[in-house]
Amino acid sequence: MAQHEEDFDANLAGEEGPTEETKTSWFKRIKKGILTSTAEKKETPEGLWTKCPECNFICTMNELREHLFVCPKCNYHHRIGSTEYFDILFDEDGFEVMFENIRSKDFLHFTDLKSYEKRLKEIWSKTDITDSIRIARGKMHGQGIVIACMDFEFIGGSLGSVMGERIARAADYCLEHQLPLMIICKSGGARMMESAFSLMQLAKVSGKLSQLTDAKIPYISFLTDPSFGGISASFGMLGDLNIAEPGALIGFAGPRVIKETIKRDLPEGFQRSEFLLEHGFLDFIVDRKNLKERLSTLLLLFKQ
Repeated sequence: MAQHEEDFDANLAGEEGPTEETKTSWFKRIKKGILTSTAEKKETPEGLWTKCPECNFICTMNELREHLFVCPKCNYHHRIGSTEYFDILFDEDGFEVMFENIRSKDFLHFTDLKSYEKRLKEIWSKTDITDSIRIARGKMHGQGIVIACMDFEFIGGSLGSVMGERIARAADYCLEHQLPLMIICKSGGARMMESAFSLMQLAKVSGKLSQLTDAKIPYISFLTDPSFGGISASFGMLGDLNIAEPGALIGFAGPRVIKETIKRDLPEGFQRSEFLLEHGFLDFIVDRKNLKERLSTLLLLFKQ
């Protein structure tokens, strides 16, 4: 910039102005400085901050995690997976995941844009989750419980043969050890790649849950956002207690499909957990921060 100032002063004094070559060198130096400063600029690491989709409140991921993934400003419950729910509900001495050896198979050699087998391999390569539900046993405030939690990131938490088999084995385990069962629902419905094999799981799981009823073993259905399709139409609503998180979207078909079918506007809050509670489909709604305490109290009452 010193040369720039000298040439500028010389031009003011009536001396010969800067040549084209000098102008080019100025541009190169300025351009180089801009590029250097841009290259040296430190970018904010991805995943450090998050914005609430409901109220646009921005906070750090650490702050959100401390609030159990609930917005500190508007109480919006962010979607979380089985790992987070297990950490929230089980005691600090940990839990044991069961039936991970059961894996999905492409029985029908299904193909749309890509084969079902290829989809499964891609998901398994990107995540540690082996299917759309995980089963874990542990203690909740010292009381034994088995929790089956769906993972929406695995093909939309869809109901397949593996989900049905894992829940069935979890029910058998509860029967054998006299433990309550809790299913945390988060699903888009049946897995179309498995066709009838998927739909058969509705009757299979419902039958196993009836065995728990006969043995007077509690089954709690916990509906989170979203809970749709065959799951909400079957075992998702078969609990001794059917409970939900605030604002969870729960139904069979989506609101847009229903609106286009009946050609009418839907009531405000339609298919939200508060709407279902008002119309008698749920026993109560519980905030995530109160979930463990509330469930522990209920398990004690079931033992009376």
